[in-house]
Amino acid sequence: MDLFFSKPGVMSCAGKNIDELWNSVLSGNQSNIKRVKACNGDEFFAARISDSDLKPADSRYDMKIIRIEEQALSQITDDIKAAVERYGAERVAVCVGSCDNGTEFSLAGHKKYFAEGEFPKEYNLEIQGADYVSTYIAERFGLKGPVNTFSTACSSSAGAIIKAAEMILGGLFDAAVVGGIDIASDTTLIGFSALEAVSSEITNPFSKNRHGITLGDGAAFFVLSREPLKRENQNDFGIKLLGWGESADAYHMTSPDPSGAGAEKAIRRALESSGICASDVGYINLHGTGTKFNDSMEAKAVASVFGDSKVFVSTTKPVTGHTLGAAASLELALCWKALVANNCEKNDNRKLPVQVWDGEFDSELPVLNFVGKETFEKNTAIKGNLKVCLSNSFAFGGANACLVIGV
Repeated sequence: MDLFFSKPGVMSCAGKNIDELWNSVLSGNQSNIKRVKACNGDEFFAARISDSDLKPADSRYDMKIIRIEEQALSQITDDIKAAVERYGAERVAVCVGSCDNGTEFSLAGHKKYFAEGEFPKEYNLEIQGADYVSTYIAERFGLKGPVNTFSTACSSSAGAIIKAAEMILGGLFDAAVVGGIDIASDTTLIGFSALEAVSSEITNPFSKNRHGITLGDGAAFFVLSREPLKRENQNDFGIKLLGWGESADAYHMTSPDPSGAGAEKAIRRALESSGICASDVGYINLHGTGTKFNDSMEAKAVASVFGDSKVFVSTTKPVTGHTLGAAASLELALCWKALVANNCEKNDNRKLPVQVWDGEFDSELPVLNFVGKETFEKNTAIKGNLKVCLSNSFAFGGANACLVIGV
């Protein structure tokens, strides 16, 4: 049975809603990725959301991650209310992917503790629990269903969506607020730098010159439900979750299996559960982190499954930054918009997110059909609607998750 997505609520440095974000990935706009200085003095490129774009949150703990979350959630408030009206608050759950645990407060709190021997009065250990980003949603909207947080690094929000789908199909509830939220905190920047994974320039995925990731803030949320949540004056685009696939490499604590076998298994399982063929997929949003091992194994996996089908692919992280636990949901939101833009909006030619890179393909990798700015110009335009998108999320230690959505 297919499940249905509401319109996404989105917040990122590349766009404060799905339409702004869509315009950024179509044009390859990287202007909001800037060099920042961490608390240890090191400088990094990061896709951080400006504090001036955020409003104080009406929450028990008003911190940046909750302000970002609230701004994204405010865009789907009517859909959440519609789900509660249809199914009841007890039948609406929360499933969120996130890796941050209140670093904004915990860093400041521990700094004061080590200097003065006590924590600030407003500090509470609950801030460091992984659950607060989910608990906040339940408190904000009065939801009484199960409340869950998933932390599997870069695939966290894909796992959250998958588990919500499984529990809806299992009859535990009828709808869920799903998605992800994370920030590029100093802790995150310094930690990834210690792993030598952060690029000294804006990330350059799949290039022979790639040097690593560019981290970023981001959030994206949907309502996932048994039925479309039709509301007055809202078009029902009918975007469905068709299927999903997961796998675990069990190869290394951080590195993926370089053969791509685990990623390939997740892709094949996603296609199988969707009941579709590889040739049915019109666009793949790649995980595409710009690290040596991820890009290599992902290219191998995609080439193995899709062969010479020439399916269009791109990674949007050079525009949004790598938003960690939010990455899967943010990139799924772009797949959602791609389906809407290429089916429900009047366009002469197909539109898809462009691959932003230096174009210097790594000759050691299989050749992929990247979306370039020239791909959809009038002389080479691709006609016809887009029916199915695949979103890849391949996390630390080979926690792989793939989502298939369609019309």
